[in-house]
Amino acid sequence: MGREISESVKRKLYAESMGRCMNPSCQRELFSENGDIIERAHIDPYCKTADNSFENLVVLCPNCHTNFDNNSAFSSEEVKNWKLIRQQELIKFFGKKFETFENLKNEVIPLLSKNKKIYENYYITKNKDLWDKLEPIILINNNKLKTLFENNFKLFQTHNEKQYSNLELIHDFLLHVDEFETTRQDNEKNRQVLFPEKINSIFGIAPVSEDLLPLTESLEDLITKLDAQKKLGEIVIGIDKPYITLLENGKYNTLFLDDTPRLRQLYYAHNCFKPCKIRFETLNFALKFIKSREINFEYVYKNNLREIYINNTKMIFIYNYCLSKAALMELSPTEYSVIVNLHNWNGQSCISSEAYSYSKIIKIKLLTMDTFYEYINKIKSKK
Repeated sequence: MGREISESVKRKLYAESMGRCMNPSCQRELFSENGDIIERAHIDPYCKTADNSFENLVVLCPNCHTNFDNNSAFSSEEVKNWKLIRQQELIKFFGKKFETFENLKNEVIPLLSKNKKIYENYYITKNKDLWDKLEPIILINNNKLKTLFENNFKLFQTHNEKQYSNLELIHDFLLHVDEFETTRQDNEKNRQVLFPEKINSIFGIAPVSEDLLPLTESLEDLITKLDAQKKLGEIVIGIDKPYITLLENGKYNTLFLDDTPRLRQLYYAHNCFKPCKIRFETLNFALKFIKSREINFEYVYKNNLREIYINNTKMIFIYNYCLSKAALMELSPTEYSVIVNLHNWNGQSCISSEAYSYSKIIKIKLLTMDTFYEYINKIKSKK
């Protein structure tokens, strides 16, 4: 093999360097879109050791390489120590423990966004020459991200079922980073852990589209807290892709409510996880049906998605297996309110006979989903 350095060693050297000459007194940038000026120097001469290991190599700019090899400006011990210094720098700058997810997010977004841009512009478009030149930047950014994530696990939403855990996605990313560092592009198909794209969702870089989370009460709490922080824009539900808008970095961005990794992270960061009494997808379906009949409604309070006004009549949505008289009494609805049970497990049996009888006494209307459709269609026919 001679002096040939393995690709896995080259990639570890790129990641170690953080994109700069390893000489602490130089730290010249080594990579750009026009190419790189990276040179690999043997700490102990190859002619004496035949050692091409990661431990015996260091990346330098051309000037520092010349000064080391030809001018004896630095000793081998000095250069070996540069690797330790760079590791300490990585921990110092990217090993911070943050108090809030928002602070972590500000550090992470530029790194993930740069990786995404390089991948989409050069790998996806099969521009192999530029991909080969810029792939080391991804390796370097991944190393920074790995350090950031490992020191801030506590800031990520977690769940005892892995498929619902953002922290589990972070662990998948860390496995991907280690594997990516030791494999080449040509062997991409052999990688076991590809980049988990939901990571970009967690940080609001690119949404994914999944099932709606059932947590209506959690969404209402998030809306309340965003509103108190003056970060809440629109609330648009009752459509195929419901969303809210929130103020971030001086502009309103759309948060689709089926972008579940990001929504889970926002719930966790704002301490909004609440017991679910009403499944959001069912509520959204009911509101979508109202809109399909071109009937206008407004929320009684914008942070209470379960209560609306239609033609000055209050409609309250609940989700009970079987609405009992006791549960109805606990609701304490005002006169002439309309209560809709979204559960609809068995038509009329979703509401007990005692509840129907009591509703007449307190002058309210109780609807199953079947009678809800009839009720809305009657409103439509009177328009």
